[in-house]
Amino acid sequence: MAGENSIDSTSSLSRLAPLQAVLFDIDGTLCDSDPLHFYAFQEMFSKIGFNDGVPITEEFFIQNIAGKHNEDIATFLFPDDHPRGVKFMEDKEAVFRRMAKEQIKPINGLDKLRKWIEERGLRRAAVTNAPRENADMMVSLLGLSDFFEFVIIGSDCERAKPFPDPYLKALEQLKVSKDHTFICEDSVSGITAGVAAGMPVVGLMTRNPEDLLKTAKPALLIKDYADPKLWAALEEIDRKTDAATGSA
Repeated sequence: MAGENSIDSTSSLSRLAPLQAVLFDIDGTLCDSDPLHFYAFQEMFSKIGFNDGVPITEEFFIQNIAGKHNEDIATFLFPDDHPRGVKFMEDKEAVFRRMAKEQIKPINGLDKLRKWIEERGLRRAAVTNAPRENADMMVSLLGLSDFFEFVIIGSDCERAKPFPDPYLKALEQLKVSKDHTFICEDSVSGITAGVAAGMPVVGLMTRNPEDLLKTAKPALLIKDYADPKLWAALEEIDRKTDAATGSA
């Protein structure tokens, strides 16, 4: 079990009061989809005899693939044949979608956080490096199509994560301030993008190791959305908001 995060996360989130918006990554953040991506890559790699037929390890997947944009993965895997890399990634995503339709489940506590956000009338968007077809499918399967106002795709921006562009685009479309918004992410790439966009990031330890995620400087690391550390921070936001507005 991961230890306590040493960052004073409660204060770093409470400074956002009054909160305006919450932004979410999709893969590994709304649902534990990384194992399905991992299995899809394994299936595709076995077909082409990648790495002399030796299956990739989870460590290889975390270090080189998880959270990254498909264009970057294609270049990494096939540096001398980019068109082949692009086609490989398209085929891999088809395998992933086949698996996901039967196996996608929300991260524990997501419904509780969803209700908290809705009760306060906060703005919300999903921001992902996933292809549009994947993103729309997962949001729909999770019953979140009516929850998100926008789904921002990395490919629709000048630069995908780990650059801040997708999160900056979400702020622009929602017409909210980075000073009153936080992000939920599960990868180094995503946390890096959120921090670069000037917002505190709640990092989920869905699959990626705590020490690795800490290198990207999240404001808070949690096991899932039922984590007491998250709710202590959200309660502090409520307290500061109530104090500012004179609410009971």
